Amino acid sequence: MGYNLDPISDNCYPGTSILINKFNIRDENKLNEAETAITSARNTEWLSQSRMDTFNFCHYKTIHFYLFSDLYNWAGQIRTVNISKKGTRFCPAQKIEEHAALIFKRLKEQKFFHDLQHDEFVDEITDFYNNTNFLHPFREGNGRTQRTFLTQLIRYVGYNIDWSAMDTDLLMIATIQAANGVTDLLRRVLSEGITKNK
Repeated sequence: MGYNLDPISDNCYPGTSILINKFNIRDENKLNEAETAITSARNTEWLSQSRMDTFNFCHYKTIHFYLFSDLYNWAGQIRTVNISKKGTRFCPAQKIEEHAALIFKRLKEQKFFHDLQHDEFVDEITDFYNNTNFLHPFREGNGRTQRTFLTQLIRYVGYNIDWSAMDTDLLMIATIQAANGVTDLLRRVLSEGITKNK
């Protein structure tokens, strides 16, 4: 988790930074384990069949709900507090809807990046990844939602992405650099992970 919050106690058990959850788990490590197990299974379920193909913000929020509704009452709902992580400040809570409208409007106008050659496709995915990372619309689970959405989108237009083959530390560094305006490393990491369907 590791978010800095305003206020720090939002959605957490009193005196802790542990999110209130449906299992009443009050140990951060155990909650992380439960999150990983549940969301991994739900991610596999989601990607195994076409549940939605609108690729709009509603679709994005529905993925979050699907992944996290077993854990949190607020799954699929936009956060109401400002958050930051590792020095990166994300979109102010009151601006999320406005920014999301622009991001997903452009995605639709670009026809979901259909019929692009690999390099141009990677450029667009890098930009979309960076923009949705800044958006960070949920209280928790933004990265997992983003990766599930992107996997579905990338497959939809005839490419594949293998997140498991990526160096997670390098991806984190690349994501932080991109948030500060330098996208070269992020583009390289994504480019190596994205392949054209045969």
